[in-house]
Amino acid sequence: MTHGWFAGAARPRVLAHRGLLTAADVADGVVENSFAAIAAAHAAGAEYIESDCHLTADGRVVLFHDADLVRVAGDRRRIADVTSAELDSLLEGRGGMITLEQALDAFPDTRFNLDVKAKDAAVQVGRIVAPYADRVLLASFSDVRRRTALAAATSAAPGTRPATSAGSATIGRVLSALASRSSGLVARALADVDALQVPERYRSWGIVTPRLIAAAHRHHVEVHVWTVNDPRDMRRLVSMGVDGLVTDRADLALEVLQGDNPPPTHP
Repeated sequence: MTHGWFAGAARPRVLAHRGLLTAADVADGVVENSFAAIAAAHAAGAEYIESDCHLTADGRVVLFHDADLVRVAGDRRRIADVTSAELDSLLEGRGGMITLEQALDAFPDTRFNLDVKAKDAAVQVGRIVAPYADRVLLASFSDVRRRTALAAATSAAPGTRPATSAGSATIGRVLSALASRSSGLVARALADVDALQVPERYRSWGIVTPRLIAAAHRHHVEVHVWTVNDPRDMRRLVSMGVDGLVTDRADLALEVLQGDNPPPTHP
């Protein structure tokens, strides 16, 4: 059975990377992963928003990418060392802080792709998303964090499970299995994931290949590529057979891909 995160949505899937920032937003000081950025992605028509989860000093899960505030707010403190009230104050003129609970409640028709960035956030993330499992995909570079969050979600809401994508170790096993030409090893590596979310290349190695895509599809696993902002790359990757694109330009991707694949008309 197709997981709810995938069911009934437009394909190829466009995942708005940390929301959406227009040139005007940037000029106004709005930052990624803010309430305003999430709202802009939603307003542009993005069905999927890719975001990140950290835990504040007072135990609130917030949408935030970096471990510290240096790049976004010019503050050297770590997210784990500030309270949600302090973070809210810092982001007040930058688009506004948004917690995970707020995002799930404020955008009820949006599907979230959540990267668990902090070890201490994993259990809390899982518990929060449990009631929304049909529209959440849990991800992390760390398979341990990813599985911890999944376990917390299924424990909080038995019988349901968020979708999930592979961490770095699992992706490494998939690539090694492909290199060994072992169909059994490929099947085992892909057994507990719904998607592979990868860059097209890593250093000098090509990751997204027709062979990887074909192997993933044989096991009913989707391939999503990040971070793709050039229309030519969007079209090229979709023509290769990838299922989704993570992009900073969700507005542009929707325009490009819907133009190439117009939705069906109904009488």
